[in-house]
Amino acid sequence: MHRTERFTDTLREEIAQIVGYELEDPRLNTVTVTDVRLSSDKRAARVYVTVAGDEAKHKSALNALKHAAPYVRKQLGLSLNLPRTPELYFVRDRVEEQGERVDQLLTEIEQARERQYSSAKRKDEG
Repeated sequence: MHRTERFTDTLREEIAQIVGYELEDPRLNTVTVTDVRLSSDKRAARVYVTVAGDEAKHKSALNALKHAAPYVRKQLGLSLNLPRTPELYFVRDRVEEQGERVDQLLTEIEQARERQYSSAKRKDEG
């Protein structure tokens, strides 16, 4: 594993700890940190998160994370003893949502095929 990948994994784990255990904001109870992507100059990091719940919960949690970003960044720098801690930008991770949508579409296609098969079979029998 490359050095940058190890570093981003460490960032993800540490941010997840800070968000999950140090921040006492109830809007963050259902937040999961899924990925961290570091800019090429390592001055900024996108922190991808998923939130269990509806659209309002997503917006509320992202607002809370945006507000808490300076604190999370400070704690991150202290815990990892970083000479320069990247600026943190929390972003909604839509991969899981997109996967669920694909699953839903595949189920609909399968049901449509079964209906066509049943309809064709009834015509053949009739």
